[in-house]
Amino acid sequence: MVVKIGFIKLGNLGTSQVIDLLLDEIAAREGIAVRVFGTGAKMGKEEAEDTKYFLDWKPDFVVMISPNSSAPGPTAAREIYKVVPTIVVSDGPTKKEDREKLEQAGFGYIILPVDPLIGAKREFLDCVEMASFNTDALKVLSVCGAIRLVQTEIDKVIDQVAAGTKPLALPKILAKPEKCVDSAGFANPYAKAKALAALHIATKVAEIDFPACFVLKEVDQIATTAAAGHEAMRAAAKLADEAREMEKANDSVLRKPHAKDGRLLSKTELLEKPQ
Repeated sequence: MVVKIGFIKLGNLGTSQVIDLLLDEIAAREGIAVRVFGTGAKMGKEEAEDTKYFLDWKPDFVVMISPNSSAPGPTAAREIYKVVPTIVVSDGPTKKEDREKLEQAGFGYIILPVDPLIGAKREFLDCVEMASFNTDALKVLSVCGAIRLVQTEIDKVIDQVAAGTKPLALPKILAKPEKCVDSAGFANPYAKAKALAALHIATKVAEIDFPACFVLKEVDQIATTAAAGHEAMRAAAKLADEAREMEKANDSVLRKPHAKDGRLLSKTELLEKPQ
């Protein structure tokens, strides 16, 4: 049996860059097929409506990733995908009652407050700054456990589909810094502390960038505030890099590659074989 996983990308998060690649990192896994429908940077109702054609592929389940899943575009897209088991991956909502609404509507979710809001203002952001910010964000998300958390939860759903389980038990996770860092598998407690610090900084980046994006009006205030948010993201990426270097120095970097049949293997020593 081939499990068909569809990814709907509305707009962009740090996680969006790699989420469809996490299940088959060396392109050798059997038993799954992945297809992606992306709408670029925009995530409005019109883009959401266009994603309906993706249903013709008949995915076994869908992962829908976007910033602010409560926005009009992602909300409209969920109406289309009620007919398919769907996991919402987003940076919000973080309030319990809003997450409960997703659950009551039949959706799974992985909410990542550690995936930060970019300083998306013309007074500050160009393509180079955008790419640099997303590079820093992905460094934190990957090294500090958020990416592994997302991959593990999607793999659990794949296993259910392959086993013929119905209905599917979809994840319902608010991925706070502590939950993310536990997924990273750090052996050195100081490395874990650095990674946790990086994740906490990442959650604050949105608080810094939000006024720049939606409140402030003067060019100097917008540019300075957005720049501050991006400097915080850069500091978080440095901490993440330091954490991984500490693990490398101890030869204790956790690696969990997929076997050809989809099982997760594991190793920590660089020169050992994954088991």
